[in-house]
Amino acid sequence: MIKIAISALFMGAGSLFFTASALAQNYPTRPIRLVVPFTPGGSTDILARAVGMELTKAWGQPVVIDNVPGAGGAIGADKVAKAPADGYTLLMGHIGTLAVNPSLYPKLPYDPVKDFAPVAWVARVPNVLVVHPSVKAGNVRELVALAKARPGSLNYGSGGNGSAANLATEYFKMQTGTSLLHIPYRGTAPAVTDLLGGQIQVLFTGAPAVMGQLKNGQLRALAVSSPQRLAVLPDVPTVAESGYKDFEADQWYGVVAPTGTPAAIVARLNTQINLALNTPELKARLSSEGAIATPTAPEAFGKLIQREIERWKPVIQSGRVKAD
Repeated sequence: MIKIAISALFMGAGSLFFTASALAQNYPTRPIRLVVPFTPGGSTDILARAVGMELTKAWGQPVVIDNVPGAGGAIGADKVAKAPADGYTLLMGHIGTLAVNPSLYPKLPYDPVKDFAPVAWVARVPNVLVVHPSVKAGNVRELVALAKARPGSLNYGSGGNGSAANLATEYFKMQTGTSLLHIPYRGTAPAVTDLLGGQIQVLFTGAPAVMGQLKNGQLRALAVSSPQRLAVLPDVPTVAESGYKDFEADQWYGVVAPTGTPAAIVARLNTQINLALNTPELKARLSSEGAIATPTAPEAFGKLIQREIERWKPVIQSGRVKAD
């Protein structure tokens, strides 16, 4: 009887394995919903549409972009966390929804680690530290010296409390021991406008938002947040090169699925997304948006999320960052 029971158990497990394998081989058989937890037009939306277009071309099934904004991305992320774990509802997450929100919102309705299966790290977008031409600093060390000589006299802008620019600058303040006064805006565009007008003096934001102004000399770049220099700004050093070892404060984006999504489907999605990220066409498209493709395994993306949650927690606490 024991042998029969064990045999039945293995047969059942084998049946489940082959069922999951068959589902993955046939996947997808209907449209995929890719949720963007922000309004159209931003970096998350742009990257989602680029990836969705490549998946549609590869599989012949539409990838429908569903913009579900609100609460710093928490509303859209929560919808995906509670969706069926069948591979047909995915989230284009980013540093905010997957790493910052757990420390920013005391009652977050989802857990980025427990409620999602990491699928693919899509891209990172380095931030650029820029200043108004009136600021008497030609590099990071001079800016730090100026800020320390006149604590609180320099204003920095961001796209809002808890935004990537806000956190990148608070991290910069923590690493350099400087005091800069935060002026939050409702989006990056008005912050750039006031930087150009001299109402604020400093901005740490994604490269695409200020590339035009850097090229025509309206703003001055002091450093980039990535470990390496940017190809589009080869003469601008990294913050680490400027004397602050291991400094890194890039924005990043990636696809996750509800926990419980079959591993075979996660693997199929990861493989196809990575193939797309390695094509010259998508690399060029991402580069034009100031993004760097980051094809990797789901496990590596999962480890990134966990590391980033822990990294940004003390920054949020130190800067007393509160959500809008």
